Amino acid sequence: MKTYLEPEEVRLLEEAATCLRDRLLIRLLFHIGCRISEALAIKVEDIDFEHHTITILHLKSHIRLSCRNCGARLGQRHRFCPACGDEVGSTLSEDRPQQRMRVLPIDPSTLQMLRDYIKRGGWC
Repeated sequence: MKTYLEPEEVRLLEEAATCLRDRLLIRLLFHIGCRISEALAIKVEDIDFEHHTITILHLKSHIRLSCRNCGARLGQRHRFCPACGDEVGSTLSEDRPQQRMRVLPIDPSTLQMLRDYIKRGGWC
């Protein structure tokens, strides 16, 4: 079973979209390769119209699991602690957001769609 879209299928999705916002979102996801949460977090300040780039804040978080008894690091599927050998009933979890930024190039047609979207005030 195929788990990706061909460029022609993406073009058909864009054509089927009823408003500029939806077309732009489809285009950003496909051409830039960002996650939906990253695309929705884009601000006007993140777009560099002069250099044809966009800055994407990496919004994925990293969860670190550790043993309650000895504090050893655990994987998600560990049933026994590799350090102390105790059965892992419950774990301590630490959610650490990763704050990375990526600067990606934008093709001219997507950049123009962004200009139009900003000019309209973001409405459909």
